Amino acid sequence: MGQAAGHEHGLDNVIKRAASRAGKFTISGRYHRMPRKIEDDYIILKKNVLGSGYNGKVFEARGRTGGGTYAVKGFKLVGVPREKREELEAECEIFLAMDHPHVARLVDVYESQEQLALVMECMSGGELFGRVQKLKRFTEQAAADAARQMLLAVNYIHGIGVVHRDIKLENFLFEKPESDFLKLIDFGFSKIWKPNTTMRLSCGTLAYVAPEVLDQNYTSQCDLWSLGVTVFILLFGYMPFSGNEDKQISDIKNGRYTVKPAKWDSVSGVAQDFVKKLLVVKANSRMTAEDALKHPFIEQRHQLTNEVNNEIVSALVDFGNASAFRRACLSMMAWSLTNEERSKVREAFMQLDEDKTGVIKIGELKKVLEQKCRIHDEDATRIFQALDTTQSDEIHYSEFLAAMVSTRIALHDDLLLAAFKRFDVDNSGKITVENLREVLGESFSGNAVESIMKEADLTGSGDISYEEWIQYLRTNATSDRHKEMAAQLIDHRLSESPHNEKTIAIKSSKKMGTETAQVCCCIH
Repeated sequence: MGQAAGHEHGLDNVIKRAASRAGKFTISGRYHRMPRKIEDDYIILKKNVLGSGYNGKVFEARGRTGGGTYAVKGFKLVGVPREKREELEAECEIFLAMDHPHVARLVDVYESQEQLALVMECMSGGELFGRVQKLKRFTEQAAADAARQMLLAVNYIHGIGVVHRDIKLENFLFEKPESDFLKLIDFGFSKIWKPNTTMRLSCGTLAYVAPEVLDQNYTSQCDLWSLGVTVFILLFGYMPFSGNEDKQISDIKNGRYTVKPAKWDSVSGVAQDFVKKLLVVKANSRMTAEDALKHPFIEQRHQLTNEVNNEIVSALVDFGNASAFRRACLSMMAWSLTNEERSKVREAFMQLDEDKTGVIKIGELKKVLEQKCRIHDEDATRIFQALDTTQSDEIHYSEFLAAMVSTRIALHDDLLLAAFKRFDVDNSGKITVENLREVLGESFSGNAVESIMKEADLTGSGDISYEEWIQYLRTNATSDRHKEMAAQLIDHRLSESPHNEKTIAIKSSKKMGTETAQVCCCIH
């Protein structure tokens, strides 16, 4: 009993720490406890094993809403040693806070007394390792494109204080078989890192490990060495360090990678220079992720227009003008978007993120709003603050995606139901004030949860049914239209249940030429 209680307390701390970086409602809406079970939302296909790691097998699962395909990793909690439990808690904490186009998404977490289940997006395109086996070598253009995507992921995680510590071909997956879009996976070896501190645990795969990791005294720069090894393999088609363990360790510590003249001569000088500046023994002389993104090998080969189209800008402005609760609802939907839906707008996010940190700064947004819409400082600041739901002075990827929902991305039934379930934390079929408080906190964007509830509680019943939820989100809730929606909804319920014990009285009055409806619900 004591161990179980201690573990629950540990997971509470995990959730709090993740929420401090990603925002409370983002974490609360994805972290589920009993009576909510993973089986309520997903069908786990135990016969379909997608992979296995040091923490166990990964199974395929199908969403009960929309039928999408997901990857599920389960961890037993009963009788787990403290050290293993802390590893699990660390992975869950780190993964919950990840929010970037080139990092695989953790969609949901389910906690029961027996296990913790992580539901992740399913990357069907296979490992970068598999693509290398098939092609043997990448063209320089393809290698530069892959390197840029990997660097964007690494620069992002370093920016939020995370070191991966196991960068390798196998930990980058393609989104789909026909796609070249890469995402970073597996945060089992990751660690929250503070600048100017060093780490001492020796981990990772030997052929990719940085010299300083072997000496057990390293920083986030160890990821850049590992990325250098990865790009080396893409360009030259062989491992830079090979042989028995002692030889590899000696070569790595001395920065003595294998050069095969025939293969090196077929690769440009700028590509060779890129690899050489990553495989530098002294970590502080090695390129950072930010430096590497500016290297000519990356910059000269990446053709990306900086033009953000007007529809994207219009969607951002509309989101900034929406009510607090509507923004919260759309933000929750962003975590249920499919790869296909996100692919429609993610390039625009990366265009707005000019400094390539994985978030949009206020200066970057203001620049676009000024150029496109002649929106000046005060209004641009208000729109930025509306998008910044975590109040971190940055717009995260999912906050940007939220602004795209219903304009650039269709607001369909599966998306509506998935978001409803994230607010319905006790699986009751209704959203209550208590549910909102648990997900949003006591307030959201300065609005108390009680006032937020009234915005979507069209019948005045004190909770939000799924029918009310749909009506609310599919209609622009101006004052008069809100009342009209309420009247229509009540009429619909009365016509469906003429003998229901619930009686609904509607008093209509005209005030200043506008018809208003006062709704009173009495339950006998």
